[in-house]
Amino acid sequence: MKSVELLAPAGTLEKMKYAFLYGADAVYFGGKEYSLRANAKNFSREEMRDAVKFAHENGKKVYVTVNIVFHNEDLIGLEEYLNFLSSIKVDAIITSDMAVISLIKEKNIDLEVHISTQASILNYEAAFFYKDMGATRVVLAREAHKSDIKRIKDETGLEIECFMHGAMCTSISGRCVLSNYCTNRDSNRGGCAQICRWEFDYMKDGKKITDTPFSMTPKDLNMIPFIKDMIDCGVNSFKIEGRMRSIYYVSTVILIYRRLIDKILNNTLTEEYETYALNILNRVANRESTPQFFDKLPGVSEQYYLGRQELSNQDFLGLVIDYQDGIATIEQRNFFKVGDIVQFFGPNIETFNYKVEKIMDEEGKEIEVARHPQMVIKLEISEKLHKFDMMRIKMFDI
Repeated sequence: MKSVELLAPAGTLEKMKYAFLYGADAVYFGGKEYSLRANAKNFSREEMRDAVKFAHENGKKVYVTVNIVFHNEDLIGLEEYLNFLSSIKVDAIITSDMAVISLIKEKNIDLEVHISTQASILNYEAAFFYKDMGATRVVLAREAHKSDIKRIKDETGLEIECFMHGAMCTSISGRCVLSNYCTNRDSNRGGCAQICRWEFDYMKDGKKITDTPFSMTPKDLNMIPFIKDMIDCGVNSFKIEGRMRSIYYVSTVILIYRRLIDKILNNTLTEEYETYALNILNRVANRESTPQFFDKLPGVSEQYYLGRQELSNQDFLGLVIDYQDGIATIEQRNFFKVGDIVQFFGPNIETFNYKVEKIMDEEGKEIEVARHPQMVIKLEISEKLHKFDMMRIKMFDI
């Protein structure tokens, strides 16, 4: 079975490096201009240059989003920006607006073009159209069924990229006007206010019908049960959503999918590990997740309607910043104390449980509780750890 690409979000240079460390083959991010995640920190031009250099030195790839829906005023400076991306040798841009695609073709700008999910491609004729325009890859709509994916691959031979994990959009692949209507923030120019995640009173004749608020938001996407099926359909790149997520979230999700994909390709995946992976991913997110459209049309179990909770957890306890002679130096992130059972995980270790018997501060003085975010503490741990490994609460047995 052939290898496939694991594609990670990178909201910052730091998140990009964690994504690569924890197993991503490529990342995608936006610059300060023309990106649909305007609320993400995004990359300055100098950071983009550094990112591409770092990625290529480590055998990785970088894709830059140029995926807003362009208005006339947005075209100012576009050619110069595309030439800049070409000059720093990004591996591809992700776009959907024909103005961008036509400009690249007309000016013979040396950029590989991947068609954004904003194009909502669900059939092979649409994919052929973009192939004729010079695209080498299409990012299919999240609404694609497995039969759609296979037909598009078989007919066009294009590289196929599909989302496999992360937030879904109430509208078809982000073509939403709710944000514009309710807040005057254009979701298709990077300003989405996520109106679909708001809660609304259910009214009739000016009166509230129920005290339980109405919600219209879909549950998150999670394709763990169908990774092998996606590979068999011809998917070349597995995409994780989440440029605004934390380093803990990105690292956890990438590591789980890296190991799952490798186990599938090596024919070593067990039902027990798949269950463990599902448990971890459902724990790390603040919404429930489901495969959504791949094998059937979503129904009531794939959507939130009346009442939901979206709680951020406090599972991330610390980041390993050094390990010497059985002593782990850890930058604390959330509260833990002597007697707690925790877990360590990382790209070069097997996840293991550890009971906190003693906590020392930077001077070696014993303390009972680590309660101050980013305080530096030390733990005696016999299992070898590495810089950038992470510590979390004990979740599930491996």
